[in-house]
Amino acid sequence: MYHHVDGYLNFLAVEKGVSLNTLEAYSRDLNRYVEFAEQVGIKDIREISSDNVISLLGSLKGSGMAASSINRSLAAIRGFYRYLLTEKVIDENPVANIELAKVWMHLPDTLSREEMALLLKQPGTKTPLAVRDTAMLELLYATGIRVSELISLSMSNINWQAGYLIVVGKGNKERIVPIGRMAVDCLNRYVEGSRRKLSRGRSINTIFLNRSGTGLTRQGFWKIVKKYVKKAGLQKKVYPHTFRHSFATHLLEGGADLRSVQVMLGHADISTTQIYTHVTRERLKEIHKKYHPRG
Repeated sequence: MYHHVDGYLNFLAVEKGVSLNTLEAYSRDLNRYVEFAEQVGIKDIREISSDNVISLLGSLKGSGMAASSINRSLAAIRGFYRYLLTEKVIDENPVANIELAKVWMHLPDTLSREEMALLLKQPGTKTPLAVRDTAMLELLYATGIRVSELISLSMSNINWQAGYLIVVGKGNKERIVPIGRMAVDCLNRYVEGSRRKLSRGRSINTIFLNRSGTGLTRQGFWKIVKKYVKKAGLQKKVYPHTFRHSFATHLLEGGADLRSVQVMLGHADISTTQIYTHVTRERLKEIHKKYHPRG
């Protein structure tokens, strides 16, 4: 069964051009899936039933795995079986009607508008690194791009005149995302001043640089976020992805349509974006309960 997994991963890498991070995650998910099948005595991929898949998902939930990770595992298994059908390895798809993981999907953590405004104020503009950090946080909230997309941005990805980014997302798919006036101002201040000092006169295309004049890592950016969350005194757990969740939630709360948010986030399937409608419904319930006399 493992050689089928290897074939699928090779297909994703060569034919679909998926990112290395996605390949590694799918490899872990699918190898764990095959190990589980072997533990229950299955030796042939064609012998796996829907009940086996549900048992696996149940064991993942029982182990304390996050709902989002369970859903990713199910997505990996779905894609794997679509590949096996195309290759005529199997005749039936045992996961075709499984929607179980959706029951466990938790709502993403978001910050309120006030909390986000407080967080964005923290870096300030007193040092080149502070100017850089302000630009990064403002841009992340203004566009909803992923951290991996943020740190890989190059100067050629910015259209200053029109005010938008050309973002290269998952599967090397490009999308255009508006930046917004405040983020443009912060980005321009960084590029015209601090970035020149950090680059030390060298010709570097990457926008955001560390104090050594090279590109930031995701771990480095995570440390930056933690520093400012602590400085702001926020009690919530805030991760780099919280900016993306807050971006989508605040847009929908303000009246944006779901399709537009889907395009800006770069979601291939609008069902992925629909989780944010649950967030806004929960927020409305909180407001009703807090302010309505019969709430």
